[in-house]
Amino acid sequence: MLINPAFAQEAAVTATAAAAADPAAAANPLRILFQFLVIFIVFYFFLIRPQQKKIKEHQMMQMNVSRGDTIVTSGGVVGKVIRSNPEELLVEIADGVRVIVVRDRILARRSQSSQPFKEEESVNDNTKKGSEGLKDVLTKK
Repeated sequence: MLINPAFAQEAAVTATAAAAADPAAAANPLRILFQFLVIFIVFYFFLIRPQQKKIKEHQMMQMNVSRGDTIVTSGGVVGKVIRSNPEELLVEIADGVRVIVVRDRILARRSQSSQPFKEEESVNDNTKKGSEGLKDVLTKK
């Protein structure tokens, strides 16, 4: 399994002859620079620019929140704005429960048409005991 030196020299000669015959195969620095420029432009228009636009719209939404709006904080708390300052909001999250929220922590503003939760009867209200109660809970539609 030894390689004859003549075969190794022949392979090297054919590789250099192919590179000399095809000058486009040689690396041209301007061509490589142009390819990087095209890739950057594609990244800018498909990734960077839409993200900047989305961030700008989110900041405008945060600045336009005012009294009476229903908001969702980044912690997932939903509440109604009672009072607003340039940097903080007083938000009522339940009857008589008010918290101060920093304006930067607003995730979204909800529309007024969203329905509040419906009170449904709970599983613990059943007066039946044992397997009868379980059977009713499992077959309840």
